[in-house]
Amino acid sequence: MEMQTTLPEVIVERQGAIGRLRLNRPRALNSLNRTMIRAIAAALTEFERDPGIAAVLVTGEGERGLCAGGDIRMIYESGRERPEEGAQFWREEFIVNSRISAYSKPYIAIMDGIVMGGGVGVSSHGSHRIVTERTRFAMPETGIGYFTDVGATWLLPRAPGEFGTYLGLTGRDIGAAAVIHARLADSFVPSERIGELLAALSSLSATATADDVSAAIRAVSSEPPASALLDHLSAIDRCFAFNAVEEIFAALEKDESDFARETLELLKTRSAISLKLTLSLLRAGRSSATLNECLEREYAATLGMLSNPDFYEGVRAAVIDKDRNPKWSVELSEATPDLLARFGRNDGAALFAGKA
Repeated sequence: MEMQTTLPEVIVERQGAIGRLRLNRPRALNSLNRTMIRAIAAALTEFERDPGIAAVLVTGEGERGLCAGGDIRMIYESGRERPEEGAQFWREEFIVNSRISAYSKPYIAIMDGIVMGGGVGVSSHGSHRIVTERTRFAMPETGIGYFTDVGATWLLPRAPGEFGTYLGLTGRDIGAAAVIHARLADSFVPSERIGELLAALSSLSATATADDVSAAIRAVSSEPPASALLDHLSAIDRCFAFNAVEEIFAALEKDESDFARETLELLKTRSAISLKLTLSLLRAGRSSATLNECLEREYAATLGMLSNPDFYEGVRAAVIDKDRNPKWSVELSEATPDLLARFGRNDGAALFAGKA
């Protein structure tokens, strides 16, 4: 009888001079757990030290996407009784996000299919980020009582105009052209040419440079399909330019377009705490000098999340019961500065020990 071998949740392998990371939890849409984060961290160290590795490539197994996020079910189940487990997961995840951003070798992410939450963290911080016509990209955290993390409070404020603010607050999923416009990806490669790209990358030599990687991607890239969302950039810039969620709501109410009306209705379904916290963090990220500053701020906010009823209610509605009908704890007017203050205290548990 032939023995069946169970593959690890992150398949680490070498293809030519490419170090590959294949996220391998397809039934869970490759959602990241602590085992996977630690495997990625170890592989990054191994590949960085190996002179035979020219670049690192991350992809997702299965047909549905790169990665749908972090293991929020684990945090939901452990958060109240064992909060240290959630805190440790976020700590290790955010440190990996920082490492990817500062990686000394080209880091290539193929963002095919679903790329959300933690999936953004292991892709958009890379040096070479590729989307396809199947890409569904989002930071949907305000819909689960959480906030935009994994360094998104650094990435989103660097999108043109207020497009990043719009993405962070609404949690709307977007396609390839909009992801590239937001500076969260660099190149569009049709999914039918991904195999050709993988072959080209695998044929690179150990002395290949970032320019060589770019050339291989450019050879199979093209213009992405148009995005209807980008037709509304002027309205987005006008309505999302404010530093208070109430003012954004008012601007959308004043605008008479169908787009503004639909956007406002979407925002009204989001957690008020999440909206205000996310906007505050996005504005702080806009004036930050480094990604690590934003990750430190985000980490402090995660510790507050472990006692936030909206987080548990949001995960319940989206992941546990799947009724898609969360009952948030407060209205927008009740999400006061005093209430939000608890998401800025880290009680000395700094992420980078003062090295931000």
